[in-house]
Amino acid sequence: MKLYPLKFDPVFCYRIWGGEKLKTKLNKNYTENNIGESWEISGIQGMETHVSNGALKGRTLSELITDYQADFVGSMVYTAFGDEFPLLIKFIDAQAPLSVQVHPNDILAKQRHNSPGKNEMWYIMQADETAELIVGFNKLIEKNECSRHIARGTVLEVLNTERVSKGDTYFIPSGRIHAIGAGVLLAEIQQPSDITYRIYDYDRVDPVSKTKRELHTDLALDALDYHLPKAYKTTYTTNANTSCKLVHTAHFKSDIVVLEGLINKDFRHLDSFVIYICVEGSLELYWNNETFALNTGEIILIPACIKKIRLKSESARILEVYI
Repeated sequence: MKLYPLKFDPVFCYRIWGGEKLKTKLNKNYTENNIGESWEISGIQGMETHVSNGALKGRTLSELITDYQADFVGSMVYTAFGDEFPLLIKFIDAQAPLSVQVHPNDILAKQRHNSPGKNEMWYIMQADETAELIVGFNKLIEKNECSRHIARGTVLEVLNTERVSKGDTYFIPSGRIHAIGAGVLLAEIQQPSDITYRIYDYDRVDPVSKTKRELHTDLALDALDYHLPKAYKTTYTTNANTSCKLVHTAHFKSDIVVLEGLINKDFRHLDSFVIYICVEGSLELYWNNETFALNTGEIILIPACIKKIRLKSESARILEVYI
């Protein structure tokens, strides 16, 4: 069966800090309360997404890779990752702040969990007026001092907070302490790992489990990167109808496209699938005499064997993601 541009049914996740923006801002369809995450493209066992359109409807991401291999993900990607999909794409709605946390790098995650690490990036789609993020430390700090602050419950005093607004972008490498603040709606692109070490959780009790969530202080202290960079926020420029560099890493690449009109995309130079995330407005994607509509909060995956498409919109912003 021939591959084509693929949409997926998201998997919705309850979170203690989740709100209603995935429904009210992104038109997601669910009835549960406190949905904080929408896993849009996932190959993680137990959380796999299924195709929602066309002849392959109902197939999982893993089944597609197994059946189509390099035609689906690209030759180099398949050689490197085999039947594991190398990315996890989410939308996150934080009605309350997330825990202060850190993710292990590839080496540590492999040793401890037989898993890849977790480098990720955030693109802010909407933020309330006073919304903030925690990202990194606000001063040079060593492991022992950090440990004392965690033990005393004063770790927030040494963390860097930044006010955010729509369009702000942050790369969160493994090892960097961070937390999404209340009032933030964002798109997240990350390695396919769900390993999180919680450091501080505001001493709150989960209303569903009736317990406080587990902290992972010792694991976190060994995973933290105590380096102090010059800046945390990603700087980028945009030009209409052009793929402009956003975050390029060894694990994934992301560009931003401000779409105003009709553009032709040629992927003959690229040995990878391409994912388009509509973060603002709406657009149409044309391929093989078919039209695929994409609205804010919708995602489509272009298999690696498809080398030419067209995109059209009066006004849209999309993230373009590939390996």
